[in-house]
Amino acid sequence: MGKQAGQYDKIFRENLEAIIPSLIQNVLGIEAASTEELPDDVQHTKERKPDVLKRVTDVQGNTFVLQIEFQLADESQMVYRMAEYYVMLSRKYALPVEQFVIFLGSSKPTMPVRLTHRRMQFEFSLISFAQLDYRLFLRSERPEEVVLAVLADFHGNNAIDVLTQIVQRISETTESDLSLKRHINQLRILTQLRNLDINLTTVMDSIASFFKEEKDFLYIRGQERTEAKIISNLLTNTDFSAEKIADLTGVPVEFVRTVQRKQSGEVD
Repeated sequence: MGKQAGQYDKIFRENLEAIIPSLIQNVLGIEAASTEELPDDVQHTKERKPDVLKRVTDVQGNTFVLQIEFQLADESQMVYRMAEYYVMLSRKYALPVEQFVIFLGSSKPTMPVRLTHRRMQFEFSLISFAQLDYRLFLRSERPEEVVLAVLADFHGNNAIDVLTQIVQRISETTESDLSLKRHINQLRILTQLRNLDINLTTVMDSIASFFKEEKDFLYIRGQERTEAKIISNLLTNTDFSAEKIADLTGVPVEFVRTVQRKQSGEVD
């Protein structure tokens, strides 16, 4: 689970800036007039850093610190971590603090959201992604948001039909083949959180003929030749390292280095 959690975290880190404005408005219900990034080193000795930390001024003119945490595990001690953050953020910025935990699991979270002690009371807002309407993300113009539809509530619709809509919408909102490939790879990873990876394979096979005409490189099995061509172009036309190209194209670093060696004539 640790490796998988790292994959999910990577997706959210990659897409964060693109999805945050919509999440703030459509999921958290905050009408922001302006937002400002805040440094996330709240305490240098703290093991974790906030996922999202912003100074927000809403349309009513209220200014506050907004903290968002994306949580995969239903963590019973989460309330203590959020309370620690609340005290540190309040002290550091001298502003009201609004905290949200967005739970990414498929089950209903049971983590406590409040502390009630004789000398302290505390509470944070918990949002279950699985209870959000998938159409909220499907209608976005940003593929980074569209991929998140797979984690939301399908409202009883057939999973194959919904995944087909998501894949087609990703294709409509991406501007390049490379971007399309990256977001489809992200979708493949996220489907594992909902045990829908087999369904996605079915979808990809069923619409392969459609995408063959539009974006042939992605949907034909055995993609090495086209991936090699993309990587070769990146090696020729950019100064990106092998590691960066591997990250951009979703292939192993060794594959990039093999293409690099072939370019230089070291491999037949």
